[in-house]
Amino acid sequence: MTNSARPAAPPTWSALTGKRILDLSRLLPGPYATSLLADLGADVIKIEGPRTGDPLRVAPDLFDALNRNKRSVTLDLRDEDGRDAFLDLVRTADAVVESFRPGVLDGMGLGYATLHEANPRLVLCSLSGYGQTGPYAQKPGHELNFLGLSGFFTVPGRLDGHITRPGVRIGDMAGAMHAALALTAALGADGEGQHVDVSLSESITAWCSLFALPLRNIPDPLDAGLVQGDNDVFTTADGRCLSLATYEDKFWHRFRTELADEFEALNTSAYDRRAARTAARQAVGDLLRGVFQARDFAWWEKRLAELNAPWAPVLTSPGELLADPHTAARQLFTAPSGSAVCPQARFPVTFGAGLDTFRSPAPSLGQHTQELLDEQALTTRQQMYSDQHAST
Repeated sequence: MTNSARPAAPPTWSALTGKRILDLSRLLPGPYATSLLADLGADVIKIEGPRTGDPLRVAPDLFDALNRNKRSVTLDLRDEDGRDAFLDLVRTADAVVESFRPGVLDGMGLGYATLHEANPRLVLCSLSGYGQTGPYAQKPGHELNFLGLSGFFTVPGRLDGHITRPGVRIGDMAGAMHAALALTAALGADGEGQHVDVSLSESITAWCSLFALPLRNIPDPLDAGLVQGDNDVFTTADGRCLSLATYEDKFWHRFRTELADEFEALNTSAYDRRAARTAARQAVGDLLRGVFQARDFAWWEKRLAELNAPWAPVLTSPGELLADPHTAARQLFTAPSGSAVCPQARFPVTFGAGLDTFRSPAPSLGQHTQELLDEQALTTRQQMYSDQHAST
């Protein structure tokens, strides 16, 4: 589909279809939150500055994935005419999403009080690093800062206890997911609008606290049992990696008994109980490293499949990700026509009623400005006509 083609219709079954969301956010968290809502049918209108728009436009592959199924309008919100046009759109909207630092929207004359006056049923969703209040509210921050405060680095993930920053921006994505969930809930309510305050730092902290807080009275976090020697990544003889997760005793017992004839080190019942494997995590890890290094990946692929073991290859390149037979069968990745350079993942839930994720590609800057302004002018004229006839 090209940008000039008529987009496919949103899902008729979705509670979000027909909801209009004005998206003032930029970069990753806000646009990801609104992309989820757009995939599910919301009419998301991306409000961008007239000169450069969303700074993420310089990374088109990511921008395209985060802004499909949206429309773009360019308005200068620091200009009176731009603010007036925005408030006209607010009167027709169900929600506004913004990701400015707290107070910036007020400084532009577009704070919650102003938006509420224009549209009392409007939901304003503000995504910020630390929330709208509190001692950190005005601090600048990015995903790594949020991770540092979240408790993420208190939870060990390796036998040596070392914790590294993940490459995927989970600190931003957690906030985006909470924003999308909160907005969906708020948009389901009738009546007065509200201001939804989403803190990216609090969102990732809530995730990490489930694992971090139970460690509060444990001097060595490795003693908590979160790390096991048989739940790890191992390297085969030809240098490829696979993951093994024989967490349950039944999986470990079958693994070690079926392979004991070929690997003498596995011919022991010492680690047949979960507690024993956890207590001896270093010894179990050393044992398995030696075992996996004795054969190449193809051998292990065949053997582990025969054992129905909980294992998986560790994919280390985008090509491997796209070629995985399961994701191919589930049609997770699609290269939408019009943005074929970089494939995108569909909305990662399958609905029995059906969902076309790729209804329209990300819009060019200001692509729908005239369309929306003309639509708004028509709505205003119709309302004036209705008001005049109602008064006669």
